Amino acid sequence: MSGITRRRVGALVAGVVAATLALSGCSGSAQAPSYTPKPQVQGELPSEMKDEIKAAVTRAMAQSGSSGAIVGVWAPWGGSYVTGLGTVSVEDKTPVSTDMSFRIGDVTRLMTCDVLYAMADADKIKLDASITEYVSGVPDLQDVTLLDLCNGTGGIGSSQATAMPMLLNNPAREWDPKELASYGLAQNRTPPHTGYRDSDAGYLLLGQALERASGQTAAQLIRQYVTGPLGLNSTSLPGSGAAAPTPSPALDGSYLAQVDGAYQCAKPSDITVSSSSNGYTDSGVVSTIEDLGRYVQAEAAQALRLKKTPKRFGAPLPIADGAPSWYQTTGGAKLVGSMIGQHGGTPGYLTAAYSDPATGFTVAVVLNDSTAGEAFIGDLAFELAAIASKAPAGKGGTAPEFALPFTAGDYAKAVDGAAICPLPQG
Repeated sequence: MSGITRRRVGALVAGVVAATLALSGCSGSAQAPSYTPKPQVQGELPSEMKDEIKAAVTRAMAQSGSSGAIVGVWAPWGGSYVTGLGTVSVEDKTPVSTDMSFRIGDVTRLMTCDVLYAMADADKIKLDASITEYVSGVPDLQDVTLLDLCNGTGGIGSSQATAMPMLLNNPAREWDPKELASYGLAQNRTPPHTGYRDSDAGYLLLGQALERASGQTAAQLIRQYVTGPLGLNSTSLPGSGAAAPTPSPALDGSYLAQVDGAYQCAKPSDITVSSSSNGYTDSGVVSTIEDLGRYVQAEAAQALRLKKTPKRFGAPLPIADGAPSWYQTTGGAKLVGSMIGQHGGTPGYLTAAYSDPATGFTVAVVLNDSTAGEAFIGDLAFELAAIASKAPAGKGGTAPEFALPFTAGDYAKAVDGAAICPLPQG
């Protein structure tokens, strides 16, 4: 993320930013990707705007049963705001800091598709290859391509509803990706290529196919094609053994059990230590807020592509029947107005990250309880984006013609409507 330092954002002038953050590393081809981030104005966002962002996140923490949150907002023309809020857990009153690591949930899907496109650009795999060329035991998916799995057009169902109780009750279990995907494969199918269907199983199968095609692990592929070129030293797909997110310190993760149909908002269950095989190439990556912001800004600008065609985000699909025309999906991403990113959850964490490719405007946020679900964190991210998109120009900056097709009030109401815990009285 342009101008990001470990503790503070935007402290470098444009020339130093470009020199420091120019991307380098092995991309799996003779040519390496390169990226010059948008120059970041020094200083923070106006105090009133920071207060509004903090209030929105604090309210969402209470409504989701989260003890802590980390948020990063970068308006290259106007300043930045990166902060930790709350405590590591209900029992551990250590204040949340911005260097804490966490699981990034569905943002992992973007990275899995990054690997697919990078390998295709290097002529190591074909986007239109059938999944059956690489993954055995799924002969009925002959018509489903690797690109279908990335785009969500394979017609495959989701494993989440079936698998989630097992993931919560036995987080240390190591899963074979195909076994976890089998719960989604067992759902009724829709014809491939005909529309978008949210499918964690699809990204699990895609990860397996990339491993088979390359002879490398998914962790090695993400390092080679994503985190290495972008210099994301605090981002990785961990091994499948049970562990807390790394590097240390980690933000604790939790979920809320139900008793007689009521969430136990005051007694979250700790699930910090779990296996990354729970998410694998769908939702298993861990990161920090600085790395996450830096990644999604580069991702929105398609910095990792060595070829310009086919356009990864060029033919988006409606994300659901009745969804606004500005809310679409393709390429492992959600397209929200002009912003590109992803949001979702994994046991213990809800995470969202979005960026506008033209301006570099970026929002990233994590809550440390996953119970409220992916719509909740998406609504919060959109609320924060609407607040910060109106940042005035800072010293030396010029405010762009940038606007979002919704208001902060629209998504504040949506967050309220998705709340699962009552706000404190008084």
